[in-house]
Amino acid sequence: MTDPLFELPVPDLTGSGEYLVPDVLQEGLTLVLVGTAPSRISARAQAYYANPKNKFWATLHEVGLTPRQLVPREYPLLPAFGIGLTDVAKRHSGVDAALPGEAWAPHELRAKVRRYRPQLVAFTSKRGASETLRVPTGQLPYGPQTQLLESAEVWVLPSTSPLGHNHFQLAPWQALSKRFHELRA
Repeated sequence: MTDPLFELPVPDLTGSGEYLVPDVLQEGLTLVLVGTAPSRISARAQAYYANPKNKFWATLHEVGLTPRQLVPREYPLLPAFGIGLTDVAKRHSGVDAALPGEAWAPHELRAKVRRYRPQLVAFTSKRGASETLRVPTGQLPYGPQTQLLESAEVWVLPSTSPLGHNHFQLAPWQALSKRFHELRA
C-alpha cells in the first residue's frame, strides 16, 4: 500500500530535482518558514525537520499554526494552512557551521519571495537570516525585524534543532502565530 502523502505534487523551482528536500511554495501563502539547510537526517528522509529530536512540528502545533501535530512526511500539507517551506541552502545538508560558502543561495530565496509574495517570511535560525539579510547574527533579535524581504515582513525565530535546545524560546514563535492569525483574519 502506498502512502498518498508521498504522491502529493510539491513544486521544485529548479525543475530538475536538485534540491535535497523540495520547496513547498505556491501563491496565496501567508507565511513561508525558511530553514538554513536540511539536516542529514532530513536529507535522507527527503522531509523537512525529520530528526525525531527536532521541536519544529511540535512547536507549529503548540503555537497554533497547525490544527494538529504533523509528522515530517506530512510537510506537503502545510499550504492548506497558509504555510510554505524552503531553505537558504537547498543543495547541501548538515549543521550550519559545516556548510561551505557556496551552499548559501540568498538570491534564490529572494526570487522565490518575489514570485510567491507571502506576507510573512520567518527564518527558523539566525544563521539563515544572517546569510540572507547580510546582518551579523548578534545583531538579529528574535521576533519581527525592521527590514522587509521583497515586501514581506521578516521574522527571526529560535531554532528548533536539537543543537539549540538549551537556547530555545517559545515566545517568538507564539508572537509569529499571533501575527499570522491577524493577517489571515
